Amino acid sequence: MHVFSETTAGDLLKKKNEKVIKEKSHFNETETKEKKPPDSTDGNTQQSQSCSQEEIDKLNKENTKRESSVQLEVDPPKFHTEESEEREQNLSLESNYVYRRNSFQESFTPEKKQEEGAVDDACQKLTVQEIESEYPADEETKKEHQVPEDALEEQQEEKETEREENADKSEKGEPPAPSQKEDKAEKSDDEEVSEGRCKSCEKDDLPTPPAPFDHRIVSAKRVGISNYYNVNEDEILGGGRFGQVHKCEEKATGLKLAAKIIKAQGPKQKDEVKNEINVMNQLNHVNLIQLYDAFESKNDIVLVMEYVEGGELFDRIIDENYNLTEMDTISFIKQICKGIQYMHQMYILHLDLKPENILCVNREANQIKIIDFGLARRYKPREKLRVNFGTPEFLAPEVVNYEFVSFPTDMWSLGVIAYMLLTGLSPFLGDDDNETLNNILACNWDFEDEEFRDVSDEAKDFISKLLIKEKWYIILYL
Repeated sequence: MHVFSETTAGDLLKKKNEKVIKEKSHFNETETKEKKPPDSTDGNTQQSQSCSQEEIDKLNKENTKRESSVQLEVDPPKFHTEESEEREQNLSLESNYVYRRNSFQESFTPEKKQEEGAVDDACQKLTVQEIESEYPADEETKKEHQVPEDALEEQQEEKETEREENADKSEKGEPPAPSQKEDKAEKSDDEEVSEGRCKSCEKDDLPTPPAPFDHRIVSAKRVGISNYYNVNEDEILGGGRFGQVHKCEEKATGLKLAAKIIKAQGPKQKDEVKNEINVMNQLNHVNLIQLYDAFESKNDIVLVMEYVEGGELFDRIIDENYNLTEMDTISFIKQICKGIQYMHQMYILHLDLKPENILCVNREANQIKIIDFGLARRYKPREKLRVNFGTPEFLAPEVVNYEFVSFPTDMWSLGVIAYMLLTGLSPFLGDDDNETLNNILACNWDFEDEEFRDVSDEAKDFISKLLIKEKWYIILYL
């Protein structure tokens, strides 16, 4: 009996202790979760602890996910990674796609609602490449602005062909042809000038017409001119120390021309006329008179040339009824400069520029052509050229002093012509030739006359840069 009681008492004590432990563990789970777990000696308490810890971990993970999602929506990260950039790009592409789709759908009319499904499918098939094609990258834009290789090769070939043609022409003595870009630039400049001019000045903008025939290389024929041309001896177009100019007509074509009959009896005089033929064979410009044919006889040589009917420029200067304005002078001087520039490019000096040797194409327009190349000479820099001829009031100081002549010699004569066109006066003309030559050597001229009262400062400056003794300062080639 005693043994049984001890065992039963021990068993009761154990049960009581287990019950107390269970109550404590239950109290800890419900009331005090933050306290440390009970001792690991009890297996039941360990199981309840592990279950509660797993639930807590799950809750913590869910909370952390929610917090991170909220942070992403509110505060985007400051440091973007490659993944974040790709996400942003995809979001922008999707938004662009949605915007385009909405705008595309809004443009539909009610009658086309049946086609909306097909359109939605087409919009859904819009890929990233199609969107990028609308907004090309920098490399694609650069490629668009780059010149194709074929175009560059064509430009280089055109330049080479132009150089070859210019080289061939220079060997033949012909002037180099201007490039297409230069022609376009000259046309654009003329168009801009014409837009700024009034209608009354349109006559100055008209281009000088070329000769009614192509440029020809002429040699004197030893036959009578009457075999080919009808020369009207009664109609005299002009004259001078050389002889007279008559109007003539070609029998075969009926072309109106001018026959310049030059008296040349001895070989020296004939050589001078042949020099004029040789010079005119090299000159092909609209502001230079063109040679058509030539005939040689025992006592004279006849030059058949382009015919113009406007008369000499000198006639307009002395005509009191003709109102020669500064704009007219600009038009005349511009054309004279173009003709002289062409001659100087061909290394030819005119050496007898004066209003009598400048013809007007007609009576109305201000279009001119330079004539009379009988005193023209080829300029060779190594061979110093001196001349002792010309009209006194238009001679340059180096001609009077029998010094070397060059391109500025013609520019001096151009300054005298400009002075006369603006005022009707000759700047160096004296009572006789000696006084005229002394005025030229002293460079004695001024703008004090009343005729310069309405002349612009630009015109005065133009003349001042031409009528100077120190020719090495002249760099003006218009």
